[in-house]
Amino acid sequence: MSVPAVGGTDPEGSQGLTSSYTYEDIERIAQALLARTKHRPVLGIICGSGLGGLADIVEDSDTIPYSEIKDFPVSTVPGHMGYLVFGMLSGKSVVLMRGRFHYYEGYPMWKVAMPVRVMKQMGVKTLFVTNAAGGVNPNYKAGDMMIIKDHIDLPGLTGECVLIGKNDERFGPRFPATVDIYDSKLRALAAEIGKELGYGDYMREGTYIMIGGPTFETVAESRLLRLFGADAVGMSTVPEAVVAKHGGIRTFGISLITDMCSFEYEETQATTHEEVLAMGEMRAKDMQKLVSLMVERMEL
Repeated sequence: MSVPAVGGTDPEGSQGLTSSYTYEDIERIAQALLARTKHRPVLGIICGSGLGGLADIVEDSDTIPYSEIKDFPVSTVPGHMGYLVFGMLSGKSVVLMRGRFHYYEGYPMWKVAMPVRVMKQMGVKTLFVTNAAGGVNPNYKAGDMMIIKDHIDLPGLTGECVLIGKNDERFGPRFPATVDIYDSKLRALAAEIGKELGYGDYMREGTYIMIGGPTFETVAESRLLRLFGADAVGMSTVPEAVVAKHGGIRTFGISLITDMCSFEYEETQATTHEEVLAMGEMRAKDMQKLVSLMVERMEL
């Protein structure tokens, strides 16, 4: 079902404010969306490259293209279709982003993560974030699924934190702690279900590091990221997870390792976006089974 355009105000306005959306902007967008669907989501899911097929198993769905949501960014990356899907998944009301936004598309960090704040205002209590990532841990292989235990916010550490700017306490505290950003109970549930499904040979748990992109890593950069303690590298997820933590939303993250980073010049293989999408398609059914069972069994 396609839903007509929804409204909001221009967050930049006539005075040129570019730091973020106001609390009132977010509330207005959220209420306009809720007015166009019967669903009241308690779970939000953000789909990474090649993983949008999760939307296909959402039942009784309402679909709203990003282009029809006033003040909403539009995804420009192949593999990110660009719409919200409201519906039921494993008996729970969800809103799913089929396509996300990235810093490398030219969006500021606060705009990349804005949909998470909209989800919060719609009643979402739990967020699942998925992504396609490069393997940094040499013990990994393409096709592995990595439960995110922790992350390294490389853009944030170098001055591009998603929470930079004036803070509105209605969104969350000025200085949020992020030591427990990925929920331990949800991580344990994912590991348990993964074993039940026979995924034990390619289920991992590790640290995700975000880079700005859109370039894939050089050999020297891959070596540096491993020294930092990263197991997987990508160009998303961290801004959304930080904003979710800021707003009191518990978060579960999982990376699909679509390729392995090169650490030796003699063995270098160039990564392509097409290869990333192909690996996402190969593991899509496995990811769908895992997420569906998690949603079914998790406590709200």
